[in-house]
Formats: sequence, C-alpha cells, structure tokens
Amino acid sequence: MQLDLFNEIQNPRPWPEGHEQLRFRQAIEQAVLADELGYGCWWQVEHHGAGEFSLSSAPELMLAALSQRTSRIRLGHAAVLAPGRFNHPIRVAERAATLDHLSGGRVELGLTRSTIPEWRLFGIEPAEARAQTQQAFEMVPKMWTAERFSHRSDDYRIDDVPIGPKPVQRPHPPIWQAAASPASFEEAGRRGVGVLGTTMWESLERAGRLVGLYRAAAAACTDPVGAFVNDQVGFFTFVHCADTDEEAMRNGAAAAAAWYTVTALTFFEAATEFVRANARNEQLLSAADGGGLTGDFLRGEAANTPSAANLLIARILQGEQVADDEVFEVLSAQDSLIVGSPETCRKKLRAYAELGIDRMMCLQQIGGIPHDKVLKSIRLIGELIPDLR
Repeated sequence: MQLDLFNEIQNPRPWPEGHEQLRFRQAIEQAVLADELGYGCWWQVEHHGAGEFSLSSAPELMLAALSQRTSRIRLGHAAVLAPGRFNHPIRVAERAATLDHLSGGRVELGLTRSTIPEWRLFGIEPAEARAQTQQAFEMVPKMWTAERFSHRSDDYRIDDVPIGPKPVQRPHPPIWQAAASPASFEEAGRRGVGVLGTTMWESLERAGRLVGLYRAAAAACTDPVGAFVNDQVGFFTFVHCADTDEEAMRNGAAAAAAWYTVTALTFFEAATEFVRANARNEQLLSAADGGGLTGDFLRGEAANTPSAANLLIARILQGEQVADDEVFEVLSAQDSLIVGSPETCRKKLRAYAELGIDRMMCLQQIGGIPHDKVLKSIRLIGELIPDLR
C-alpha cells in the first residue's frame, strides 16, 4: 500500500493577521517534506465557498506551484468538479496536461460531480451535474489522445478542434473518481477509473466491502472511458502520529477530526440528514431496495447500527458539548482514525493494507492541529512507508 497525503488547506478560526497566506505557505512546506520522505502522491481538493473548511478553491494553481518545489511526489487533483459551469472539459484537459509538463509527468486526475451547495453557487441543476460529469469522463481522455477532437451533445458542441498540449504520460495520466457512497464506488468501477474513497468513519469491514464492490465493477468493465482500466483503490482517512498515544491526544487530533466531520457535514448541508439517519437508520433501509451490485451491497448491511463515531458526531451536531477525553476515547477506537504512536499507526495502517487498498490518502492537516505537529506527524508516518510498500 502506498502512503499519500490528502490536503484541504483547512483554515479554522481564530484567524490571525495574514492567516490565508500562512496556510498556503504551510501547505507548501508540508508537500516539500512529503516529497523528501517518499510519499506517493499529494492530493489537492477543489471546493468553493467553503469558509474554514477549505481554502483550496484554485487547486490547479497550488499544484502548479508544487510542481516547481518537488521532484518525486505525484500531484493529484482529488477531484476536479466536473460539471461545465465549474470547469469546462477543454479547460480540465488543458490544465492537467500543462501540469503534467510542468511536473515532468507526475499528474493524477480525479473528477467528481460535487453536491448541492456548490451546484447552487454556480447555478447548476442536479440533472445537468450527472450528465456533464459523465461527459467529462468520456471527453478528457479523448482530448489527450486524439489529434483533433469533436463532441456534440445538449451541453457541448465542439467541432474538429486541436486540444493541446498533450500530456507527457502516455497514453494519458491515470483517471480517478471521488466516491462517497456505494453507488459511486460501483460507478467508478464501471467507468474503468480508479476510485478515491472519501467516506468518513467507515469500519474496516465496510471499507473492505466497498473495495470488493469496486473491484467487481472494474473487473466487468470492457469499455473504459480512458485508454486503460485504472484498477486502483484510494481511501481517505484521518492520520496523526506523535511519539506516544498520549502526545497525539494532547495535540488534539481526535478533536480536530470531530471538527472536520461536523464542519464538512455543515458545509455540504448534510448535518440534519446525518443526525436523522443515525437515529433511525432509515436512509440505508430505503436505499437497500435498489438493484445491481450496489443494491446487493446495501441489502447486506441494512440491519447494521450506526457506529460509535457517528453517534458521537450526531451529539455534537445537536449542540452537545462533549469532553475532549470522551471524543478521543470514542474516536480513537475507530479503525478510520489513525492517531497515536508510530506503533499504533503502523498497526492501523497495516489493517487497511490487508484490505487490498492501493493508496492510503492520509489527511494530516486537520482542523486546529498546529503546523509543527503536522510536520512531525508527516515525518513519523514517512518512516513507516517502507513497511507498507
């Protein structure tokens, strides 16, 4: 399993003078260190109007800057918001190919639909988002590989145009899809693209089932959107390493992960549904009526109860003040919070490697964890890279 870094450029309050520039400088310092230590890929998100949750509204510029400060680490966009009002497919292809040249062939490109708050901000109808995302998956690799490109649909009319530059990597950079639900894991496999699992607080058992769902769909893919099937699984999780478990707790890693979850659910306008679903589990039960691989997946877990982490997050969302000690005790018991000493982190990371995950996308700059503690964590986790390859 390859260890990667996942970055949101989070910017929690309080905000000192020059806080935004400080966050960008810190992110660059973290990426340079990761490059030196042998991390596999730096994944940069795209969000708009996200406030404290993310300053990463122009990730292509951040990645271009990193291309000039690093030499080995791959540069992943996880993921481009694919509907055309966010990013026209021509611009996606052009920017990614240019970055591939600037980085010497180190680009990984993810695509995703995004969700309601960002659709509203850019005036995108949900039905348009799904259709245009599918078209972006089909169009971008063809623009990279064809001398001239044409495409006609209700959304785009492109007639015999040369799209350049072409990427350095041949036939083209690996393509990925960000996925947060069983249906999107299956969708990624059917498209023949890698899957970037951005789910939160998954148990190892469910993560393994999601991997199996994706692998089955990818194995059945005979007509990938790109020139090849990128049969790889990346999985996102919270990671913070210190000299001891106690030091990791004092650094506030569990509280930061709780802050991240609450802030993400609030930004994506999913907090109310999260509380309701964890109270009665209705969302899962109703979704289990579907067909295909995803329907089978959901029917297999329809009786599951919410995790302790989800129940704790639901309490926080409802305004309850939960003591830091309880937050740490509950969340650090979850497989998806990799927090503690190097030995604790090694054990938890190995459990993910045993699931067949190819890329572990470690979110280390979480909430209010101090920058120096993030750098130390990146160093300590970096020492584990040879053990997990």
